[in-house]
Amino acid sequence: MLKKKGMFKLGMLLTASSLMLAACGSSDSDSSTGSAGEGEKITKLVAGTEATFAPFEYMDDKGNVVGIDVDILDAMTEELGIEYEIRNVGWEPVFQQVKNGELDLGASGITITDERKETFDFTEPYFEATQVLVVKEDSPITSAEDVKGKKVSVQINSTGHIAAKDLLGETNPDIMAYENLPIAIQEVINGTSEAAIGDNAVVFEYLKNNPDAKLKVIEDDAFAKEYYGFMVKKGNTEVLELLNEGLQKIKENGKLAEITGQELE
Repeated sequence: MLKKKGMFKLGMLLTASSLMLAACGSSDSDSSTGSAGEGEKITKLVAGTEATFAPFEYMDDKGNVVGIDVDILDAMTEELGIEYEIRNVGWEPVFQQVKNGELDLGASGITITDERKETFDFTEPYFEATQVLVVKEDSPITSAEDVKGKKVSVQINSTGHIAAKDLLGETNPDIMAYENLPIAIQEVINGTSEAAIGDNAVVFEYLKNNPDAKLKVIEDDAFAKEYYGFMVKKGNTEVLELLNEGLQKIKENGKLAEITGQELE
């Protein structure tokens, strides 16, 4: 059994250790994202993405996340005079980690929808997109209507997934949802599905990078225009206003149009 003197020293050590751990815990909590504390100026933001969505985000040969969204963030943060970090966490984790505060924002070609706006806040739009069909070159499918009764592959919880549900029915087992769009397209090549539905710019980029895939794109007015925005936790007005300020600056100086090839009002 320890003598009282030993117990006293042990108690002091434990107390000191507890204080150090508490301090470390507080620091980690505050710095899990780049958002400053209340009343402090934001100097760094932490963004999350799913880097298989070229040309918006993908991995280069050195393992860095690159693409249109990264170029936009580069331009915005340069104008704002702040830093940012981008983490490749996966499609669905982006939403969860923004919601629970692990990330300041989602930057992953995220379409602004009414349903998503119930849980998150979005910046002003920075890109216009639409859904398209991807089928084999010899496919008899010529329109969105033609996919009824056929197996369709999509990226899970994407607007392509929503479009498939609108066409085939909310719980139709012919809809096959995958973690990302390249896998969904690969299922068409494999013959597992007869069509994939995905964002136009990403589909065209995939075909450009895979010229031997023997696929074709079908555009259909049945698919409405969509707009991408950066996504933040509901009520996080500080980060939202900062991002909108950055977007406005690069709209006005022409950098946004230069990066995206689009003119948005």
